[in-house]
Amino acid sequence: METTGYSPDNAACEGFFARLKNELFYSRNRLSTTVEEFIAALDSSIRWYNEVRIKVSLGSRSPIEHRRNLGFAAQSVQVSYRSPI
Repeated sequence: METTGYSPDNAACEGFFARLKNELFYSRNRLSTTVEEFIAALDSSIRWYNEVRIKVSLGSRSPIEHRRNLGFAAQSVQVSYRSPI
């Protein structure tokens, strides 16, 4: 990030956290979810977001597939994740 409050830098972060809160946090009952359950769900959600979700702007591939195709990410074993939704 360049400078404090530089809005183009903050836009990607704000969008990610807004989506995360809508899909993961607001749909859960906070009082009946333990910290460990929430951490596991958060980890699963972030892994799904980075490794599984399909982006049309990346040629209908997941972000990790796109990085591998460009040679920026190491080839690894494919792991299946369930959608956090």
